[in-house]
Amino acid sequence: MRLILLLSLVLKASSLRISFSPKRLSLSSRLSVSQSIGIDGLTEPPIAPFGRGEKGRSFEDKWLLGGKGANLAEMSAIGLSVPPGFTITTECCREYCDSSSWNGSLPPPLWDAILAEVKVVEDKMSASFGSKDGGTPLLLSVRSGAAISMPGMMDTVLNLGMNDDVVLTLADKSGNERFAWDSYRRFLEMFGNVVLGIPRIDFEEEMDNLKYERGFFEDSELQVSDLKDVVAKFKGVYASNDHAFPTDVEEQLRLAIGAVFGGWNGDRAIKYREVENIRNLLGTAVNVQSMVFGNMGSTSGTGVCFTRDPNNGGKDLFGEFLIDAQGEDVVAGIRTPQPISELESAMPEVFKEFKENTQILERHYGDMQDIEFTVQEGKLFMLQTRNGKRGGEAAVKIAVDFVAEGLIDKRQAIEKVLPEHLDQLLHPSFSDTESPEYKSAVVTSGLPASPGAAVGEICFTNEKVVSNAEKKIPSVLVRDETSPDDVAGMYASEGILTARGGMTSHAAVVARGWGRPCICGCAALKIDEAAGTLTITKEDGSSVVLKEGDYISLNGNTGEVMSEKMAVSPPAMKADLAEFMGWVDEIKQIDVLANADTPDDAAEARRNGAVGIGLVRTEHMFFEPERIGEVRKLILAKTPEKEAEALANLLPFQRSDFEGIFKAMDGYPVTIRLLDPPLHEFLPSLSDTQILESLSSELGITVPELKETIKTAEEVNPMLGLRGCRLGVTRPTIIEMQVRGVIEAALNAIEKGVDAKPDIMIPLVGKVQEFKDQEALVRATAATVFAERGKECDYRVGTMIEIPRAALTAHEIAEHAEFFSFGSNDLTQMTFGYSRDDVGTFIPEYKSKGILTDDPFVTIDQEGVGQLIKMTTEKGRSVKPDLKIGVCGEHGGDPRSVEFFNEAGLSYVSCSPFRVPIARLAAAQAAVKKQ
Repeated sequence: MRLILLLSLVLKASSLRISFSPKRLSLSSRLSVSQSIGIDGLTEPPIAPFGRGEKGRSFEDKWLLGGKGANLAEMSAIGLSVPPGFTITTECCREYCDSSSWNGSLPPPLWDAILAEVKVVEDKMSASFGSKDGGTPLLLSVRSGAAISMPGMMDTVLNLGMNDDVVLTLADKSGNERFAWDSYRRFLEMFGNVVLGIPRIDFEEEMDNLKYERGFFEDSELQVSDLKDVVAKFKGVYASNDHAFPTDVEEQLRLAIGAVFGGWNGDRAIKYREVENIRNLLGTAVNVQSMVFGNMGSTSGTGVCFTRDPNNGGKDLFGEFLIDAQGEDVVAGIRTPQPISELESAMPEVFKEFKENTQILERHYGDMQDIEFTVQEGKLFMLQTRNGKRGGEAAVKIAVDFVAEGLIDKRQAIEKVLPEHLDQLLHPSFSDTESPEYKSAVVTSGLPASPGAAVGEICFTNEKVVSNAEKKIPSVLVRDETSPDDVAGMYASEGILTARGGMTSHAAVVARGWGRPCICGCAALKIDEAAGTLTITKEDGSSVVLKEGDYISLNGNTGEVMSEKMAVSPPAMKADLAEFMGWVDEIKQIDVLANADTPDDAAEARRNGAVGIGLVRTEHMFFEPERIGEVRKLILAKTPEKEAEALANLLPFQRSDFEGIFKAMDGYPVTIRLLDPPLHEFLPSLSDTQILESLSSELGITVPELKETIKTAEEVNPMLGLRGCRLGVTRPTIIEMQVRGVIEAALNAIEKGVDAKPDIMIPLVGKVQEFKDQEALVRATAATVFAERGKECDYRVGTMIEIPRAALTAHEIAEHAEFFSFGSNDLTQMTFGYSRDDVGTFIPEYKSKGILTDDPFVTIDQEGVGQLIKMTTEKGRSVKPDLKIGVCGEHGGDPRSVEFFNEAGLSYVSCSPFRVPIARLAAAQAAVKKQ
């Protein structure tokens, strides 16, 4: 619980106050100040006031006010006790950071308006900013707040308005000298670090030295005289860093607003937006708010609370509070906070009001809230509320419970659960990724290619992984890159780690299909297979050397690699998930199928809610040891007789697999792609002596002759070479064997009472003549089998759209094809001219420079590839209005891509069996958004 609360509190230290005398101005008079300002670059009033009873802007304006400002406005409007203040809009941030006319400063008209709003706050609080008249000092907090929550990425300044005169007045007015000087030293440190960039450690060292000299261990032990000395030393820190502390409180405010705006382009904020895929925001808003104080004795306090348990979704309040404290005390861990439940006995009336407020906020927002609050001398103040971050289990339970309680409807509930929440539920995960133990174990990171947590012994070879699996020893396969020869080890492993490759590399695609956590493109790895070592170069330049057999842990959700055996939590499956996914299926408009190559994969897909198989990659059926040998004999056969013999040996394998898939998908369509990759991919490496010797013996040729034959089969550019339908045109006997396997399997399944629905898909068609050639071959072979068996079955023949020319001529192909399926990976390769296996060498740079906003192999390129998809759909359905059109590339499991496919009118998406629930959710969310 403490870690979740710390995340929530990173941006927070309680806003607190001395006295509160509400005075309202009319809405029209309040807004007229801002509306009358003519400032370059702004289309909206730059300032929005908030405070109890203010009814200005609403949560609908969060893109302009930021989430925090919008929530403050909403809480004010519904009558909660919110300390008064005002929000400076995100438009101002954009102009401050990017506009040449603003040039990193606040224009005079805006600054005048800000000071006018400060006057309003002074009036409402019966206090004085800077204590110019000797009255009660008004202290302010200056906080950031973007439209999308970015916890801890931008800083906050508290207690703004302190100087040597104000601290004395504050001590006198509050009757608490220690509180005043403690507030001053906190402000000096925070302002110096956040606004002036003075390293925080400079202040911490001075504090630690003073405590050491005086025999103190905790900050709370410091007396007034000690705090006065701390203030003096902190001023010395300013001087040693060539800064003068600004005693003018208006100058403090101007500098603090500029610092918060500037933080939008800070390294932390930019990196967070990259990682969280946050884009198209104007910037951060700045919230200037009157401070209220939780450190004024036993009737004051501060805390944070979730209205439900963010771990499991339970309905009890989940939070902590501290008596006589400011917010940063909770963050710093100086004292151990009390559970929120104990607030009831400590402050019964406050707790009663607080609990009522939590219910009001849940009803108002229709979601679990993350609330920051302060109690000053028995008076509750609500400082902030926002939709609370939550784990996967909690997200589903909260969505289901909110519907049951009548707070939201099913469509709204669908939007409350994120795809990553389902990822957490469906894959193992590490127990606590925020703990110091976890973070210290991370040695490097790569691309998070397949989600989940994997822990096992480092293995550099397939043989070692398989051997470990037989002994029940978990293994992680570590390779420079993987190839089809590695499938046995990949399947037997707990996870896969490669030094090269991208999010759609061989390792990534296979790992996702099998539900194995995978990290690719980890350039810090140096594998010495001969020495049995793995050297990892860390960011600081130091190295970690691990041996084969050492334990390693992979976080496939984040791409982090740990050099230790980390604790793993199993998937958390709850009954609420079944009910929630039932709503998903009611609402979605596009079917979700799965890519599956084995009966086990198909069964897994059906359990996860797939309504068919959108892609059976027949080549993946050939990689098992007893099959790959026959494939190699087929490729290297010198005579028709030898070729026929190899095909006859492969047919039973194909037929058996197809029959098993039909059984698993009883009643649902199964789309089987005929052989697609270049044949040389099935051939052994020229350096694999043992396999070469065995194969040469079986073929009756010498090893040198075999090597020469393998070299001859290699192509300069195999991705554009002899593969797909070209292979079928030049080696028709292979296609005849596969079609025979499909049709015989379907007839066998039907005889056993299975409703088999085969769809045969011809890959890589670019011209309608290619399709017609292969379609004729398919239908002739099927007719032969029907004649032999004396029975027939329904089947369809369609094609993959993977080549731009096929998209351009889709109307011609649709005259003959019974369905289309986009092979979005190859279509992306051929549209961009990028090799998906090599994009890791330049995509990061492209994204950092804004050339690309996304990896196009992860999220569909809507402007280019997407237009081909739309055009193909329109052309195909102009010929056949009911033409079934889907997508079976990796994009089928990407939520943003699914939204595009839904908008484009596709019939279905197909993805890894383990991504099916996520694709179902994405499809439902796309339907809700579209409507």
